[in-house]
Amino acid sequence: MIDSAILKKSIKEKFGHSDCAIFTAPGRINLIGEHTDYNGGFVLPASIDKCISLAIVPNGTYTVHLYSIDYDESVSFDVDSEKPKQQWACYVYGVIQEMKKRGASPGGFDAVFGGDVPLGAGMSSSAALESVFGIALNTLFNLGFDKRELAKIGQMTEHNYVGVRCGIMDQFASLFGQAGKVIKLDCRSLEYELFPFEPQGIRLVLIDTMVKHSLASSEYNVRRAQCEAGVAVIAKYKDGVELLRDVTLEELETHRAEMDSEVYMRCHFVISENQRLLEGCEDLSKGDYELFGQKMFRTHEGLSKEYGVSCEELDFIVEIARSVDGVLGARMMGGGFGGCVLAMVRDENHDEYVAKVREAYQKRFGKYSRVIDVVISDGARQW
Repeated sequence: MIDSAILKKSIKEKFGHSDCAIFTAPGRINLIGEHTDYNGGFVLPASIDKCISLAIVPNGTYTVHLYSIDYDESVSFDVDSEKPKQQWACYVYGVIQEMKKRGASPGGFDAVFGGDVPLGAGMSSSAALESVFGIALNTLFNLGFDKRELAKIGQMTEHNYVGVRCGIMDQFASLFGQAGKVIKLDCRSLEYELFPFEPQGIRLVLIDTMVKHSLASSEYNVRRAQCEAGVAVIAKYKDGVELLRDVTLEELETHRAEMDSEVYMRCHFVISENQRLLEGCEDLSKGDYELFGQKMFRTHEGLSKEYGVSCEELDFIVEIARSVDGVLGARMMGGGFGGCVLAMVRDENHDEYVAKVREAYQKRFGKYSRVIDVVISDGARQW
């Protein structure tokens, strides 16, 4: 998390403000439940101790002045103007526009922001950015949105101003997260349940492949369309089928011959992943982290072989994880095609796992991986 003193110094230097409000919103991990959110299914995310934070002051106009510490770049635009050219500024612009669509009137402001959510690593830096500006504008301009609506605002920002047809998991996790808990989220109803996740002697560690991806230019939207194609086949025979959430494995098998082979595999993964998550929550309720970890390994296998969103680097790291004692589970995390592998590792095996991965990865791919230890922490808030 970026130090508040840095934010205060930056907004003073850039805009001359001695007093400001400070807000922060975290990135997230997702333990099980990948590519299920936009299919109306379940996810199991948690907010982490990697955040995007901002210092902000309303300026009494309808002009927004932004400075990104990480990009060392400034942008200004009116709240009624066209979308800015800078990609990172589109997230802020989009949040404002989605609030206006809902009848709110956020005014202009001066803001500086930065953070330590790694970009392109599958920890949802974009959702953290949407959430921190969402909660800040909602608070400072008394807009009256609850957290669920703020999550929808962030999601629709992605859809309408960035071009990524994402589900709502990332924004929901950033806003609703709590320290030491994971969120079982029903992505259709937005009902959720918190499960304790505080295994003794076990750490969560991410290995970043340093392979960067952009969901907007990847196969993300293709996968969503393939899932919708599978739903369309089942819907011809069963009333009320709108999403893969409504389809059973038995129904999928019954109509398999009517589907393209890739469409079938995509649908099979999503339906299986939903069931795996529900069973994983039972494991957590019993405190059985070893059984839960086995499901993480199976999730990765499905993402790689059925959903087709892994890559050679991710698969390589997961195979190493399987070979190290004390690694209870590991899987690629995020949209895919790069980013991180998330692992649950016993304390006494952490250093061995990290060292083995880094050495083997450098030898195989000629580059270094990045190690990111994370702790499950609180969601978006005023600091």
